[in-house]
Amino acid sequence: MEIEIDYTRQAQDNAEEYFERAKKAKKKYEGALESAAELERKLESMKKEEESRESTLKQKQAKAAEGEWYEKFYWFNTSGGYLAIGGRNAVQNEEINSKYFEKGDLFFHADIYGGSVVILKNGEAADLESKKQAAQYAACFSRGWQSGLSTLDVYSLKREQVSKSQDRGSLQTGGFAMSGEREWYKSMPLVLTVYFDKKLIVVPGEYQAKGGTETVILTPGNGKKTEAAKYISKKLGFEDIDYIMAHIPTGPFYFK
Repeated sequence: MEIEIDYTRQAQDNAEEYFERAKKAKKKYEGALESAAELERKLESMKKEEESRESTLKQKQAKAAEGEWYEKFYWFNTSGGYLAIGGRNAVQNEEINSKYFEKGDLFFHADIYGGSVVILKNGEAADLESKKQAAQYAACFSRGWQSGLSTLDVYSLKREQVSKSQDRGSLQTGGFAMSGEREWYKSMPLVLTVYFDKKLIVVPGEYQAKGGTETVILTPGNGKKTEAAKYISKKLGFEDIDYIMAHIPTGPFYFK
């Protein structure tokens, strides 16, 4: 380390000058340390805010994925405020018919082998539009989607027209004996709308969500189900792809 000495000045003066320089250098060093510490505090604060935002988002999504009793099935609320539930497989179809199909409800099924049993709760009292929506929902969650159909006929029946599991005889799981005249809903379009409003919502038809909420329109197409789920996740900001996969039909998709 080299030190410059002014030999024209007294030793005390040189010492005082270097002492002042040292004080200034120390002050700058302390200032740099304080700036670094302040920057670190700000970065830590930003990190905590980001973690808090992520935690809040995950909590909201976890709450959305929790559910009411009916959320283990396909489900939606009609425009008239009636709950519709549908089975994801033969076992759930059986469960819905045995446990949740009550007097006053309506049973909907697409006119095709293989599909969701859709029950419109208190459906006999429902408005026509709600019944049509339940019928369209049954069309969407049927083998018609896998087959790439654009429309499908659907019928409805009352509780007393459909057998329960204990009296269905030799029918296989998810199969039901039906009797009496059916009410028909012709040429139901296979179209669904997905949006996020506290929960991930899947409704029949092209639905315009309130408040400018982002929506995704689904129809049968050529895209893979996983691709559709990822697109929905990205557009709606809903991270749980498994939850999305469980709430859209089986089969290829066109999505926008």
